[in-house]
Amino acid sequence: MAHSGKRTFSLCLIVCTAVILTAGTAFAGDANETLQPQGLNYAGIYALKQLDPNLTGSGVKFAVLCRSNTYIDGEPQNDYRPAIEHSCFKNKQINLHDDGELAAGISPHSTAVCSILLGEDPNAFNSQLGQFHYQGVAPQASADNYEFWYFLTNNIFPYSPPDVDIITASFGTQFEDWWTRGIESMVEHEGLIVVAGIGNGSNAYDPLLYPGAGSNAIGVGVINSVNAENLAAKLANFALPLPENSSVGPTSKGQCKPDIVAPGNCLAADTNDPNNYEPTGNWSSFSTPIVAGTIGLLVQKAKEDPDLSAAVAKDGGNCVIKAILLNSATKLPFWHKGKLDKDDDHESPLDYIQGAGMLNATGAYKLLTAGQAEPNNVPATGWDNNQLKGEVSQNIYKITVADPNEEFITATLVWNKHYSDAYPFEAMPDKDVDLRLELWAVDINEPNNSYLLDYSDSRVDNVEHIYARADANYTHYELVVTSTDLDDTIDQRYGLAWLVTKKQVRDILWYDLNADGVVNDADLTALVDGAESSNGYMLGDINGDGAIDKKDFRIILAHKNDTADWLATE
Repeated sequence: MAHSGKRTFSLCLIVCTAVILTAGTAFAGDANETLQPQGLNYAGIYALKQLDPNLTGSGVKFAVLCRSNTYIDGEPQNDYRPAIEHSCFKNKQINLHDDGELAAGISPHSTAVCSILLGEDPNAFNSQLGQFHYQGVAPQASADNYEFWYFLTNNIFPYSPPDVDIITASFGTQFEDWWTRGIESMVEHEGLIVVAGIGNGSNAYDPLLYPGAGSNAIGVGVINSVNAENLAAKLANFALPLPENSSVGPTSKGQCKPDIVAPGNCLAADTNDPNNYEPTGNWSSFSTPIVAGTIGLLVQKAKEDPDLSAAVAKDGGNCVIKAILLNSATKLPFWHKGKLDKDDDHESPLDYIQGAGMLNATGAYKLLTAGQAEPNNVPATGWDNNQLKGEVSQNIYKITVADPNEEFITATLVWNKHYSDAYPFEAMPDKDVDLRLELWAVDINEPNNSYLLDYSDSRVDNVEHIYARADANYTHYELVVTSTDLDDTIDQRYGLAWLVTKKQVRDILWYDLNADGVVNDADLTALVDGAESSNGYMLGDINGDGAIDKKDFRIILAHKNDTADWLATE
């Protein structure tokens, strides 16, 4: 067979469509069916599919960037493709893009990533778990798999963006380079959404990795599964991101990364057995397709509903999606902005290890479908795709909180930084605008009583994030998007998302620091280790006073012998 730059594997016949429609479209599984990977369930993806069974990824296209598994004298050997013979890829079409000089070989890494993103197998099996329904995040999406160096040569270097909605990459490099800037440029100029793993932490000697550490991309960290011996419990329950396994910010430029975290230890297709599935382990490579796939479901919904079309507009849509994703994220225990400190860090918008928090697929969907609302009076939940123009230095969004007691206001502002669209894709800081996000408590009867409740104003990030308790004495609030950098020649497009929610209830992960399901002396030891650490990322500041000390020690003692619900399955 002649070699070609693009190889298309058509894995189904037309008649398969009828099979899929009749046998394979219980996309969230019925109530009595065991679904895997359970990491998707933890992130709310299966619940989302129960809420909207039409969310399958249909009409959404991914570019999956894959590194070769083998290199000889520094040259990739073209073994980058997923094992398309595996049962979870049956009835799918996967397009492979490479230079055709070597036969495309199989990559276990690519196989696992693609199965989490696209796989579907109603009759899956694992020797420890028995039979289950395997269902990736977006099983009816289409995907182009690119060998990494081919993508650099044929797509980035000549600036030829792929015809896709989302680019996902479960790898990276510790230094910004021309190709990482080229990807940033495609985000800015083409409206693409780029999702990339942030790195696997100190145990893997991984600093923050680009392109995930780039300004415009969405960088994904990994949440460790719990320390359970029972495989089913381990794959279904997750704890916290740890610096040992998930790379932490800030970047060398002082930017907050990652943007978001997600479960990573998933069952994935086994390259050695077309009917088998094995756990991946806690790696950001496998949390990345969970986030990318969730974005795919949001994109599908926005494409299908004209009222949501601004969320997928070429101009600013990717900022809206990123803002929605971060704004709906679940704050995990010990979340704090920037450095470990008692006070809110107004110059660091995100947590250096959690980002905005853990992926919440259902929350992101509800925020998206709340709809767009332009400046002035807006609902308590919503988003906007808008801009500041030279003559307009601020946009104001007025919200009402019916019962401000115990309510939290979350708001996220996102915009893209500027890059040249020609090699070597240099940053263009002269075109960048620094935006600021403010939250005001407003007294409509006595304006002099209004005050600035919170603000986010990083000088280096292009994300601003507020997570603030409402003032019980105020029901009226204003979110203000503003900048002092604008002049008559500069406009700045942005995406903004906001919502009002109750503070999350504390769970055992605040006290079970080693995530073994029980609060005991081992957690006290972990607390001591945290107190002796100087990196600011260790667990243990339970009362949030900016220090790990005897007060936190007493709190753990008060919860000694508490057990996690999942421990009963051990």
